[in-house]
Amino acid sequence: MPHMQALLNTVLPVALVVLAGYLLGKRVPMDLTTLSRLTLYLLVPALIFDAMYRAEYSREGLLGLTLGFALTYGLLYLFIALAGRLLRLSPEAAKGLLVCALFPNSGNMGLSLVYFALGEEGLRRAVVYFILSSAVMFGLGPAFIRGGGLREGLLFTLRLPLFYALFLGLLLKAIGIALPFRLDEGVRLMGQAAIPVLLLTLGMQMAKTRFQVGAFEGVASGLRLLLAPLLAYGVGALLGLPRLEHQVLVLQSATPVAVNAFLMTQEFGGDAVRVARSVVVSTFLAFLTVPLVLYLVGVR
Repeated sequence: MPHMQALLNTVLPVALVVLAGYLLGKRVPMDLTTLSRLTLYLLVPALIFDAMYRAEYSREGLLGLTLGFALTYGLLYLFIALAGRLLRLSPEAAKGLLVCALFPNSGNMGLSLVYFALGEEGLRRAVVYFILSSAVMFGLGPAFIRGGGLREGLLFTLRLPLFYALFLGLLLKAIGIALPFRLDEGVRLMGQAAIPVLLLTLGMQMAKTRFQVGAFEGVASGLRLLLAPLLAYGVGALLGLPRLEHQVLVLQSATPVAVNAFLMTQEFGGDAVRVARSVVVSTFLAFLTVPLVLYLVGVR
């Protein structure tokens, strides 16, 4: 089936790069802090700017998708926050679950999955979701993970290049300014290095610890792969979204934990090891859950 082919085409190259990083990390000592900061402060901002600058999205269904996205995220946040209190989870564990649940791989995996399942019209709407999730991840994510008050968190976010890359890319796209002398190609070249370096770093981080799947990884994967799409399905039905927007909302919500969740916890605090394992576990469990979600939204 085309959508399973899309899943294989996305997951297997990622697995190869993570494995290469793992094998390298087992044999050669590497400074992961420097690699993470190179990725966070230079390569990922270039990637985000390039993605926003080149994004082709549909204004049709924009309001419905935005509202559906906001309600799904809000309900997911409230569910995990309440469950964390009832189960008396440590602040670090609760924050780790929130990061895994709220940071989906809506870019390379989500966009390719929606394209093969729903075609060009679905893809243009999926880009809207990707932009919204990027805004949450790179605009609010660092301050949330680091903690502190609202003012301190805002000031901290404004010191990061991630925020300005996101804002500037969207601004230049909106007003239609083209960069001279093919400078956008230079930015794109830097951005293309972000995902490979990040995946290698993920593999090297895993090489430093014993890989084991515990309750945290199972719960994090369940929240991301099962609860999130079910909430999105309910929200879409409640809002009466058109069929295509509803399908896109659910499919993008069903993608595994983004590798950038690992990057954020590695740099700003939290249990980076368990988040790294959750990225890997949820990615491979997606082979089981995504076909179920496709069936749920009527894609055969």
